[in-house]
Amino acid sequence: MPFFNPRIYLIAILFFLFMAGCAAYKIQPDISEKTALHRIPLSEYPVFSDDMGYDELECGICNSISYFKLVSPSKKFKFGNDFFSATHMIESLKHFKNYIQTKPSKQNLNRFVRSNYLVYKSIGGSKPGQVLFTGYYEPVLKGSLRQTNEYRFPVYARPDDLITVDLSLFSPRFKGEKIIGRYFDQAFVPYHERNEIDYEGSLKGKTEIIAWVNDPVDLFFLQIQGSGRIYFDSGQIINVHYHATNGRPYRSIGKLLIENGKISRSQMSMQKIRSYLNDNPEELKTILNYNPSYIFFKIEKEGPLGCLNVKLTPGRSIALDRRILPAGALAFIETKKPLIDGSGQIHIWRNFKRFVLNHDTGGAIKGPGRADLFYGNGLYAEIAAGHMKHLGKLYFLILKP
Repeated sequence: MPFFNPRIYLIAILFFLFMAGCAAYKIQPDISEKTALHRIPLSEYPVFSDDMGYDELECGICNSISYFKLVSPSKKFKFGNDFFSATHMIESLKHFKNYIQTKPSKQNLNRFVRSNYLVYKSIGGSKPGQVLFTGYYEPVLKGSLRQTNEYRFPVYARPDDLITVDLSLFSPRFKGEKIIGRYFDQAFVPYHERNEIDYEGSLKGKTEIIAWVNDPVDLFFLQIQGSGRIYFDSGQIINVHYHATNGRPYRSIGKLLIENGKISRSQMSMQKIRSYLNDNPEELKTILNYNPSYIFFKIEKEGPLGCLNVKLTPGRSIALDRRILPAGALAFIETKKPLIDGSGQIHIWRNFKRFVLNHDTGGAIKGPGRADLFYGNGLYAEIAAGHMKHLGKLYFLILKP
């Protein structure tokens, strides 16, 4: 009998799947070549202004610069049909940062941008030029290092048997595409889904448990947000950050509740979802398992961190589809933000404009018509992120060559 090599066997399986077009392993088309931005003439430049202090913007710019310094100076970043090197990205950001340190007026700011920067606009989603803006925040959970009657829901680290396969190694036409699974019974199969992980013990002995928390809904939203803080009963605090996914598709439980008539579309928010789950515990398992996607975490010294491994800046960091929009780049957004009253209720949505940095991505943030604004932590952040769902416009700025 010939020697069995699981690596060779895995490659053979993958090759067969690619050639046969197996539906279970359908490869989504690479959209990185699509033009998500188009350069606009001076006559179409928006009127630039900013509703926040420039200090936070400087912080966000510095975080982007730190990212660009870690990549190859010649690495190219795509703006529509144009490409700019990491060196030029740094120069562009430094030039903008030096100028805003003068605390310019609105008039001077617009004169500066028009004289020095090219502007690109997102083509948008289903409505041309319109981007759907949502929000996310840094949740805070209560936890323990030990499992108890109160703390019995595990926060898992990346499992030892989870395998990520870079498909570009097999063919250039799969550039940017990966699949995630595990090796089982001489085959490469999809990784365990949420129900198997949370209710069937499929990870027993396969991974570390970082912490135990007291609320399964809090844990679910921690996975949706991608990072957060856990306050232990001992007084210790840790920052947990996204490390890996099980590779299963993300399915919105909010959409499920709307379709089943549980929550109206006009009332849908993270807070409404939480309230419904708390009021209907008998439905909790079914609703959460509707989303088979599962997130595994790692501990970071500081946080929260975005996909570029730089610290997110509240109000200044934004999550976009990194396959088609330039990572770390300076952007400008126009959309709506909520104002809340003393009782923590939203009493009005107000238009705002702001400079932001492309620091992050997300499982539900796909295409040029989606954006997710990071609000930070605290009461306002949770309320704003939980309710934000407004159309707006997205622009990118780059220093003229």
